[in-house]
Amino acid sequence: HLDAPMVAEAFAQLHSLEHGHEHGHDHGHPHDHGHGHSHHHHHDSAHSLLFIENVGNLVCPAVWDLGEAAKVAILSVTEGEDKPLKYPDMFAASQLMILNKVDLLPHVKFDVARCLELARRVNPAIEILQLSATTGEGMDAWLHWLDHAMGAHHHHAPELAEEDAALRDRVQQLEAELARAREALAARSAS
Repeated sequence: HLDAPMVAEAFAQLHSLEHGHEHGHDHGHPHDHGHGHSHHHHHDSAHSLLFIENVGNLVCPAVWDLGEAAKVAILSVTEGEDKPLKYPDMFAASQLMILNKVDLLPHVKFDVARCLELARRVNPAIEILQLSATTGEGMDAWLHWLDHAMGAHHHHAPELAEEDAALRDRVQQLEAELARAREALAARSAS
């Protein structure tokens, strides 16, 4: 919910729908219609966004088809780099993984390169963005991804497939270099 003002500023309208139950106390399926919200009025524009946030674990959203155009797995550096192996269904079903809270890397034990490798082991095609909602790092890339997903729904022309693969490889190389640089900086700060 803290990112809502930034996303709302980038896109015209933002609606927040709450199920109304604390996680763990309500075992209803997301297709239950007893929560009293009408979702139909949110589809009045070709440029509408509806974020469906799961506040529990990463098992359920992977198996439920909510009619979404894309699944995004958000992993915080405070959660541990093993999450792609712990919840492979979610990472396999996601088009994008956001590695969030990267501003905390100097203060937590987290192997970015290993996390990226595990995510790509589960889903070789997954796109990965590193960002910090606190500092704004990576936010432009996230907003660009959303804009692209809204316009193209990530369907690329066949002639772009090779170029996309080369770009993904280069991004992976740069992410690994960035992870090593962050680790070196954290080691310097610690000594």
